[in-house]
Amino acid sequence: MSVPGIILASIFFIAGMAGTILPVLPGAPLLVIGMLIYGFFDHFVHLTWQFFLGQTILMLFVFGVDYLAGVLGVVKTGGSKYAVWGSLIGTLIGLLALGPPGIILGPFLGAVGGELMARKPLDQAVKAGLGTLLGFLGGAVLKLILQSLMILWFFNVIL
Repeated sequence: MSVPGIILASIFFIAGMAGTILPVLPGAPLLVIGMLIYGFFDHFVHLTWQFFLGQTILMLFVFGVDYLAGVLGVVKTGGSKYAVWGSLIGTLIGLLALGPPGIILGPFLGAVGGELMARKPLDQAVKAGLGTLLGFLGGAVLKLILQSLMILWFFNVIL
């Protein structure tokens, strides 16, 4: 066990978990990078290619959850493709214009704007906007679970 490797990996793990809420940080990839850094310190004695294959598969699941959660939130509330595109564009604009609060406001306002552009009634537009928020929150919970499993697996292997 390499103490400096664990310290560096843990720094990446903390940043990766923060990436669950802050989309500017690539959460799951930071976890895998931390594991790779530890592997160099440990000469890859404990972390095999099978371990990294499994971690990569989990990382891809995290990406899938990230994409599908917002879309499912919109679709489940009856939103159209305009709401989906609006929420994606709103996420980018909200993050750039408002910083961290834009992560929540951007997708909501984008979905509402998309639905209004599609000539949907205001109540339907707001419903689609709320769907993006529910999708974001549900996705964040699932991402936290998956990323926690990735970290637990790492520590289970090296300890």
